[in-house]
Amino acid sequence: MYMENNNIPTNTGKFNLKKAVMAYVKRWKWFALSVLVCALLAFLKNRYTVPVYSATAKIMLLDNNSNPGNAVLKDLSFVTGQEDNKVEDEIQVIKSRNLIKNVVEKLNLNIQFFSLGKVNEYEMYSGRPFDVQFLVSDSVLARTSTMFYIKPISESHFEYKSHVDEDPKTYTFDETISTAMGGVVISKKGDHEVNTYQGRAFKIKVTPVKTVAKLLKEKLSIFPAAKGSKVIDLFLESEVENKSIDIINTLVNEYNLVTVEKNKLRAKATANFINDRVEAIASDLLDVEDSIVRYKSANKITDISSKSGMLSSSSLNSEQQLQDIRIQLNMLNYMKKTLETGAFDNLPANLGGSDPALVSLASRYNELIEQRRLVLKSAGENNSVVIQLEQTLKAIKSNLSVSIDNNINTLNIQLRGLQNQLSTINSKISSVPVQESKLISISRKQSIKESLYLYLLEKREEAEISQTTTMPSAKIVEPAYGLGTVQKRPMVIYAGALFIGLLIPFLIIYVVDLLDTKIHNKEDLQDVIKNIPVLGEIPNIKENQVLIKQNDRSLLSESFRIIRTNFDFIKKSKTLERYGNVVFVTSTIKGEGKSFVSLNAALTLSHSGHRVLVIGADLRNPQLAQQIKKSVDKKVDAKTIGLSEYLADSSVLLGETINSYNINGIKLDVLLSGRIPPNPAELLMSDRVKTLFDTVSEQYDYVIVDTAPSMLVTDTLIISEYAGYTMYLVRAGYTDKAVLNFTKEIYEQNKLQRMMLIVNDVKQSNFGYGAKYGYYASDENKGLFSRLKGTT
Repeated sequence: MYMENNNIPTNTGKFNLKKAVMAYVKRWKWFALSVLVCALLAFLKNRYTVPVYSATAKIMLLDNNSNPGNAVLKDLSFVTGQEDNKVEDEIQVIKSRNLIKNVVEKLNLNIQFFSLGKVNEYEMYSGRPFDVQFLVSDSVLARTSTMFYIKPISESHFEYKSHVDEDPKTYTFDETISTAMGGVVISKKGDHEVNTYQGRAFKIKVTPVKTVAKLLKEKLSIFPAAKGSKVIDLFLESEVENKSIDIINTLVNEYNLVTVEKNKLRAKATANFINDRVEAIASDLLDVEDSIVRYKSANKITDISSKSGMLSSSSLNSEQQLQDIRIQLNMLNYMKKTLETGAFDNLPANLGGSDPALVSLASRYNELIEQRRLVLKSAGENNSVVIQLEQTLKAIKSNLSVSIDNNINTLNIQLRGLQNQLSTINSKISSVPVQESKLISISRKQSIKESLYLYLLEKREEAEISQTTTMPSAKIVEPAYGLGTVQKRPMVIYAGALFIGLLIPFLIIYVVDLLDTKIHNKEDLQDVIKNIPVLGEIPNIKENQVLIKQNDRSLLSESFRIIRTNFDFIKKSKTLERYGNVVFVTSTIKGEGKSFVSLNAALTLSHSGHRVLVIGADLRNPQLAQQIKKSVDKKVDAKTIGLSEYLADSSVLLGETINSYNINGIKLDVLLSGRIPPNPAELLMSDRVKTLFDTVSEQYDYVIVDTAPSMLVTDTLIISEYAGYTMYLVRAGYTDKAVLNFTKEIYEQNKLQRMMLIVNDVKQSNFGYGAKYGYYASDENKGLFSRLKGTT
């Protein structure tokens, strides 16, 4: 039973799982194509990806500081907290640009040799069949970026070209080739037979050293083996395993060479200071010995009395203490002078200072200077670590200056005391004969100078030995070795391709559906409008199947038969006194297929044996004539006398405006709209409209009226009182859901009589309830499998 005007409930918003799944299932071809493409790409990746090899090594950082005072300092929190930072600093030194640049230059990594295959190219690191010699300086070669290709064609000749697309030139081996960068000589290498490589293409690529070093730095991974550990792991991946091994081993060797040189500089500074002191004391010792010889020779002294010996012993001890203090003062003054220069220079070590705290501070000061020098190799002077180290150095320098001043004051006090004591002893010795006293004094000086001289000789020997036996800062725990190829796991790649292949169309469909606000089928329409009956769905058709034919079994014909059947059911449930056979066809906006539906509905009713008239009531944009032209041989002129002439001129008779056409074998009467008038709304308000509908409703079984869009113009609403029923069109993929608010509004306000909805241009995959009308379709519409099955 037809439902009268009621409140239209809005969409409840319930999730329809079946509908959501079917939105993806009906587009299974997208998923199949996407998976196929991704699987093909995965196959090509597995097939043509050049294998990558990895290599690793372990080294342990060594602590070369043997100062006993450091053991006490390490117990302090601020020192132990620097251990991790020290490891990180050494890692940065290993990865420093200069160090990696040295590796690149030593291994000639800026010159690469590739064997060209059909798809890929493979680097030849070892076992190269040719030697390439560049007749330019190393500095020029280090900045050069070039590439050229060679192909051996005989035992003595090869083809050369600098670009892939250019014509090659023929040269002999060991011949100088002129290039933009300079001369190049290519020669056969070792025992390699050229015949083995004849016909194969090779590429020689030269890259600037800085560029290679930068890329190598990015690939190199260095990290502690464990938190707080001094063992460091080095890891590198490349397309040549031996290349990675050589790079890691060379990098470790270069790091050790740098650290050894650093330790030598420190030992050299100490040795230079000791040498200066040894030379000065040796000169003093010679002077003392000469004075003894001259004094004894002049005064004929051969023995010393026991009293004189005792006094001399006391005086000797005092004099020795006095000399020690003076030496310490000299050492302190030297250190103070070094600190006052303002530069961060190493202080002399291993001098046996009497103040452990001062020695400890000096050792710590030297350590921080070396740490600052190492950090500067990989960072600028404005680096936060460098600034922090300089602040710490300045603080220690200040403490050292204070400690040195305090020690100098203390030693001066001791010096004055010893001088007073020595003066007393000397006054007692004065009673001894002057000659004996003088001899003892000279002998005493000799003994002091000699002991000090022997001590410094010992220290100098230690310093010389330390220069020749300096230990590196890194101990190789495990030399570099290969880990084999990095597993690419083909099945994982295929699984990823399957996942991506399914994900891409899923996301596309999801986003498209999420942004889609159009009506696509009957179900979408019923979700938006609940209480208006839907007569049916009209499928999307090809351009050459616009109008149905006689005895038509196409999907288009079947869809209009269903609409006719549903309309008859609604018509029988409601008996109207007047205009019960007048059906208006309208829509919300232009382009939803009103003329198309009007003609096909009329043809369907006429084919059933009814007398049907189609009226073109869209006076603003008439389309009936254009639709009829495609299916009849008779000339159809849109300017033929029609509805506009009938309404505007009372002398025009109704019979003059109605023409009969044989459309695809079906006879149909049509009243075209005529010429486009300047005042269509006023014409439709004339009294002749009522006369027209009264007459045709009596003469015909059905009157189908093709009207103007209801929302854009008022024409349809003006004549809506003459409609018994209204077929309201919605076009799939064209009508926006928001526009249907107007449909709800005119339904609620009863502006159009007994509205019925039709969904036009529905794709077969979107038909409501999954129907595809295949049962009545012709064989030509069946699938290949169905047609083959039917022939058996």
